[in-house]
Amino acid sequence: MPILDPDYTPPLWLRNGHAQTLWPVLFRPSPKVVFRRKRLDTPDGDFLDLDVLPASENTARRGVAVLSHGLEGNSRRKYMLGMAAALAEDGWDVVARNLRGCSGEPNRVRRMYHMGETEDLHAVILWCLERGYGRIVLVGFSLGGNQLLKYLGEAPERVPPQVCGAAAFSVPCDLVGAARVMDRPACAVYMEYFLRTLRAKMREKAERFPDFPPVHDLGGMHTFAAFDNRFTGPLHGFRSAREYWERSGCLPFLENIRIPVLLVNAADDPFLSSTCYPRDAASRNACLNLEIPEHGGHVGFVTPGSANVYWSEKRTVRFLREVFTADESSRY
Repeated sequence: MPILDPDYTPPLWLRNGHAQTLWPVLFRPSPKVVFRRKRLDTPDGDFLDLDVLPASENTARRGVAVLSHGLEGNSRRKYMLGMAAALAEDGWDVVARNLRGCSGEPNRVRRMYHMGETEDLHAVILWCLERGYGRIVLVGFSLGGNQLLKYLGEAPERVPPQVCGAAAFSVPCDLVGAARVMDRPACAVYMEYFLRTLRAKMREKAERFPDFPPVHDLGGMHTFAAFDNRFTGPLHGFRSAREYWERSGCLPFLENIRIPVLLVNAADDPFLSSTCYPRDAASRNACLNLEIPEHGGHVGFVTPGSANVYWSEKRTVRFLREVFTADESSRY
């Protein structure tokens, strides 16, 4: 599929990747969404907390949308709430999943979540199927977007046929390249933002699990390489941070995706390397629709004065309407 022409036009005062990234966090009003919490027990003795929002009563039901947040996010992040509200208004029931340890309650086992983990997403999809949904779409941001794209491409034959479309934003498709970018001084404030909560979680786990990796020098860790070498890699079966990154990025799996996917990575995203823009994969896979707006930052795409609905939410609704229409036509 040729790279699509993006139609996102930011306000003049937000034509900077860092401004786009920080503005929603600092200044966006929190979208008004009331979730119902559901708990899914996992086979390994852990749990996943799912926050459910039914479709608006005045719309025709389309199916269910499974939302996945970014690193150290949760279902209550503004970008998750905004997307949930927009999709519910367009007829989708919404299941916003909290990754392990991100729902407000520590998870029960040593492991947590990571960039390439896809079994939990599959479990949530099966949970939706058990509730009778005949049409499922996936929406993910950053880490959550990487997970869903890897899921769709790593073993496409196991993806249930009810999964008919997906949209992903601000995805670090190449984790090796993205880690180098995050090591730069310009990203130091973001690294500290992520590591602050990760440090607290590692210390809490060390108190519960005697064989947990040492945490005495956590305060001196300031890069993903240091953190992933000590924690993410060993806890999830990787020999090193490098091996974790190489095996977990979605880039090698994009050409295998068999359902319509929208991938939007802004050209000024301060978290992404040049290798995170998979032009070659998009040119070889008719299912992969790649958009690279000039502006948008990382999970930004701010649209002021629009009833608190951002461009990313409007774009997702529009894309999934096309998916729904095509899927509806194929069934009759």
